[in-house]
Amino acid sequence: MDRIDAMATLLAAVDSGSLSGASRALGMPLATVSRKVSDLEAHLGTQLLIRSSRRLTLTEAGQAYAAAARRLLEDLDEAERAASGEYRAPRGHLHITAPIMFGRLHVAPVVLDFLSAYPDITVRLTLADQMLNLVDDHVDLAVRVGQLPDSRLVALRLGQIRWVACASPGYLSARGEPYTPDALAGHDCVVFEGLYATHTWTFGRRGQGRAVPIRPRFSVNSADAAIAAALQGAGVTRVLSYQVAAPVAQGALRVILRAFEPEPLPVHLLHVGQSPPPQKLRAFLDFAGPRLKASLALAAPSEGPATAT
Repeated sequence: MDRIDAMATLLAAVDSGSLSGASRALGMPLATVSRKVSDLEAHLGTQLLIRSSRRLTLTEAGQAYAAAARRLLEDLDEAERAASGEYRAPRGHLHITAPIMFGRLHVAPVVLDFLSAYPDITVRLTLADQMLNLVDDHVDLAVRVGQLPDSRLVALRLGQIRWVACASPGYLSARGEPYTPDALAGHDCVVFEGLYATHTWTFGRRGQGRAVPIRPRFSVNSADAAIAAALQGAGVTRVLSYQVAAPVAQGALRVILRAFEPEPLPVHLLHVGQSPPPQKLRAFLDFAGPRLKASLALAAPSEGPATAT
């Protein structure tokens, strides 16, 4: 029995929640997956998994063994990367994650340029508005929008963006421009549900922020769709400044209520902070950092909103 292979099979079953899931993830017949796990249990003389029709569950012994196996395989992977020269030259694989729209507009173009410059590096870019755990999800770099919690992660600040309310010139001409947040009560609102509340928008800064009720005429779970609706004159929408940089610059949307915008949100590029860092990681930080800063500066100018009077 190949114990390393058996450990990897066990962890694949644990991570996918079933033997059939491990079979799909590993591209291995289900019977082979089941045999490898059974052989490992026989070798150890203990049951590692409780199999049910719904989901696998680790026994107490299985929990301890799976944790140790994960550490061992990660150490082995690290040793192989070091031996292959990943710490001497930019080569290997990078897993990067970013918010969906930010990643599409800003990160993906930089990654493609990076791949052209570094032919020995491959990249997997995961776009998700939910935050992945860098350690548990094996992510090398993450773009994060918003205040960072205290952590051991290393952060490179790329810039900042703002929450902006905007509408099409046609809508504002027909319905009038709201000059205070309270005036939104008389307006149709297009809501990007995302991860945020759908019936209130927060305005104000420096401890003076307050939630303002709004009337969602159209709610959608995609920023692209909310922006498209606003472009068609469906109402006022509220998204992040970089998401509407192009239509605002073109005059297709107009930013309103600038005097009441919340504090800008920082944007960072995070990594675990290995010492020494792999050359592939150092290469991407040196290549992408200045380009993302420049791209973000164009899409989200650093100057604050106008002063309320």
